[in-house]
Amino acid sequence: MTPAITLEELLVWSCQSSAWWKAHFDANPTLLELPCDINRGSTVQQLVRHIWVVDLFWGQRVTGLPQVDRQVVPGGPLQALYDLHLEGARIFRAALGDPGFLWDETIPLEYTWMPPEGRKASRRKLAAHALLHSQRHWAQLATLVRDAGYPSGFLGDLLFNAALE
Repeated sequence: MTPAITLEELLVWSCQSSAWWKAHFDANPTLLELPCDINRGSTVQQLVRHIWVVDLFWGQRVTGLPQVDRQVVPGGPLQALYDLHLEGARIFRAALGDPGFLWDETIPLEYTWMPPEGRKASRRKLAAHALLHSQRHWAQLATLVRDAGYPSGFLGDLLFNAALE
């Protein structure tokens, strides 16, 4: 066994966190309307949309599939947004199960705001980025809803994920 956290384990953590928040929003739908300026949005629902669109976008990007146009993805309802995450997770799971997948292959990035020398990364690095991206935002969201008077009880740290030993 390698003493590293694997992409498979990060995917499990990502899926569990997304499922937890989906259930929490289903039980507390008014939370989606809270003001939120994280990632240039104005509500929690817009942040959730960003998180789950990015899950799908990076799954497609890493695996070479055609990418969703993030501008045309609807803003809701919650289940439609969660379906974006589920599709992204399905794509990552398929790639992780493919023994011939070229994880070390470098992909060019077309972001002009990045320095030219940083405009490429391995599929492995991009997958890790994608799977950690949501965790960063879930932590921000847990703080936001707590500060708004709605403690979530979210235990999002890697340490508290029972699937990872």
